[in-house]
Amino acid sequence: MSENQKKQPSKKHQPISTNPLMKSMNDFFNQIPVKRLMESIDEFFEQPFPIPTFAISMKETDQALVITADLPGIKKEQINLDYSPRAITISIKHEEDVQEKNEKNNYYFRKQSFNQSSRTIPLPFSVDERQINASYKNGQLIINIPRPPRRQIKITD
Repeated sequence: MSENQKKQPSKKHQPISTNPLMKSMNDFFNQIPVKRLMESIDEFFEQPFPIPTFAISMKETDQALVITADLPGIKKEQINLDYSPRAITISIKHEEDVQEKNEKNNYYFRKQSFNQSSRTIPLPFSVDERQINASYKNGQLIINIPRPPRRQIKITD
């Protein structure tokens, strides 16, 4: 082989940027509708299946039981609290509908999702539901359940 043949890359091994087939494939996958399809496929596989439940923590003091649930991205209207004498259930219904239309490039994109999740927390004591209060701020739900007064029992001979 001559020196010139060694220095010039063969046509079979052209860099990706100069290979016409690779360039056309790259252009195809970077078009908005195809790119969105690929992104939605990526999103589907990034999310664990089934949909995970939300994190909660419980702290019990002498005065109350405090339940904290981390619910980022959830609106207050999407949260439902149910009470029974020995448990509290936190339910969430999260719906999302995103639409995008571009008549110039002739495409329409719509993404809909619906997630529903709930957690039931057993209570260590019975409570009057009128004493339970809850607040929601910055993606954090805090449920405060006052502990009923304790009664001292005297032991007789």
